[in-house]
Amino acid sequence: MAFLPELVLVGGALGLFVVTLGESRIRQARNLALATSVAAFIAGLLCVGQEATLFSGAYRVDLFSQVLKLVFAGGFTLILLLGGQLEDIREDIKPEYFLFLTLSVAGLVMLVSCIDIITLVVALEVSSFPLYILVAMRREREGQKTQMESAIKYIMFGVAANGVMFFGMSYLFGLTGTTSLPDLLPRLQPVIHSPLAIAGLALTFCGLYYKLAVVPFHFWTPDVYQGASNETAGLVASLPKVGAVAVLVRFVSLASPDNHTIATMLAILAAGSMFYGNLIALMQKDFKRLLGFSGIAHAGYALLGFVALNQAGYTAALYYIVGYLLMVLACFVVICKVSRDGNNVSIDELAGLHRRAPLLALTLAVGVFALAGLPPFVGFMGKFTLLSAALNKGYLVLVIIAVINAAIAVYYYLGVIREACFRDPGDRPPIRLDWTTRVLCLVLITGILALGVAPTCVLDALSTGLASANIVLPEAGSPGVIAGESPAAGMPWASRKPAADLVRPWMPAWREGKSLPAPSSRAIETSTASSRDERRDFANY
Repeated sequence: MAFLPELVLVGGALGLFVVTLGESRIRQARNLALATSVAAFIAGLLCVGQEATLFSGAYRVDLFSQVLKLVFAGGFTLILLLGGQLEDIREDIKPEYFLFLTLSVAGLVMLVSCIDIITLVVALEVSSFPLYILVAMRREREGQKTQMESAIKYIMFGVAANGVMFFGMSYLFGLTGTTSLPDLLPRLQPVIHSPLAIAGLALTFCGLYYKLAVVPFHFWTPDVYQGASNETAGLVASLPKVGAVAVLVRFVSLASPDNHTIATMLAILAAGSMFYGNLIALMQKDFKRLLGFSGIAHAGYALLGFVALNQAGYTAALYYIVGYLLMVLACFVVICKVSRDGNNVSIDELAGLHRRAPLLALTLAVGVFALAGLPPFVGFMGKFTLLSAALNKGYLVLVIIAVINAAIAVYYYLGVIREACFRDPGDRPPIRLDWTTRVLCLVLITGILALGVAPTCVLDALSTGLASANIVLPEAGSPGVIAGESPAAGMPWASRKPAADLVRPWMPAWREGKSLPAPSSRAIETSTASSRDERRDFANY
């Protein structure tokens, strides 16, 4: 039962492979992919609370991975509904498109359960290579082959970033003698401030920076968004970034909470990403390129949570990226429906959308306002939790930089709203929406509002999941644990305070957490003795 979501997705991929062997069966492939996504989501719900391991502990199912698997399965369903009939994909390869899409999601689902460097690399490649192929599947137009250029840039940057990441992983293995992340965590602490450890972590982060489109690993982003089909760009902009943040949590948490070198590096990258993405987005006329550059800025916002180097910051980053998934999909559903014959959509083409399709205009307004960080949407609450986590660690200058960038972003986001809601449509015809599109719009609007107005459930689930994954080290001088009803409460590496506490003054109805007792004296003595043995072994080595 614990591995049911993975089994459902792999079984669905095998079924789609069989469908692709015959003559073109587009409807059968789409229905099978949609059934697989729904079944994976139901399987994820049934498996919540179960724990298990595979491959000698290299693959583990816990609450942390289960919550994210629900996000992936739900996002998979939304993307299939968003794609519709795939107007911009070649007719003869549409079944293969659904196959590679399912394989990529299956890789992402496996990625969040990998707790060993070897299995993590395998899952990372399984999730990445289908995306490279999906970008190249866009229908060719006369004199236009931008999809091939985009696919080549995507794979070349991906291979280079992964190579740097694997080189950093080799440093971590050389320092600790293990590829298992739970074993690597305590073994790395005696040497965590050494140049080799910091270089290993910094290089390992590079592959995940590429997925998130963090400066300076961002160059592929606007070109891939513009060259890929609208449906594929929506996929690239959403689900892989959730997986990248989840894996980045595992690796950043290897650093001690007082590692100022890693925190400073993350702060510089966050500031650079925010400024670069927002300033270049001011000049964009193509809506997908604008979302590409704004995605770079949002990657910088997400890094604000990692700068804190504690559970509150990691929880805030995960919460923000889950909200970003809904926000960016709300924009891409508008792009897919406004687009004529699958072409890219310029901002000018959104003119008069409030008359042509009022529901689409409302969806766009909610998505864009959320991306701008305006209340009461999830973007505001996400930025608030991130800024609170960074401010609590003393990064006042970085918080001021983030607020300035949020103000810059409001300008170009409101430019989109001006075109959609305050311009005359001219001779542009009305847009007719089928029932699936209407349902999709209502789901996205509801999700963005619900996560913004009542974030309690998601924040608590993510915070408890992080504690259950046993990947967070305690801060200096932390005698006990306050983590709600976390199953990992009392563990020596659990966090003192969940991210939920950051927004409690703003949320009067917040559920009160329970203060759990500190570890027993025997457990502390055992942990201390084990730490001494490890330091002695490293000194002898």
